[in-house]
Amino acid sequence: MSTMKRYIIEREIPGIGGFSPTEICGAARASNQALATIGSSIQWQHSYVSDDKTFCVYLADSEDVIREHAEQSGIPVTKITEASQIIDPTTANLV
Repeated sequence: MSTMKRYIIEREIPGIGGFSPTEICGAARASNQALATIGSSIQWQHSYVSDDKTFCVYLADSEDVIREHAEQSGIPVTKITEASQIIDPTTANLV
């Protein structure tokens, strides 16, 4: 079994920051349905929404799985970036 990598997915979705709760719910449902179909090779952690973009954090086996999710969910991918490390305020206490 391979170790999943963490990815930041940038999605350009004009006007998403103004979507209604029903529209946001529909996008989340489409994502969840695609995740269920694909299986355990991808996990959605959470997403940040701005005016015209989302920044989604996923764990996945590969970029190809992320692209498959985008195709099945109908949610576009603008850019995929692998995050090699995580830092947060507690990182300052490691050394």
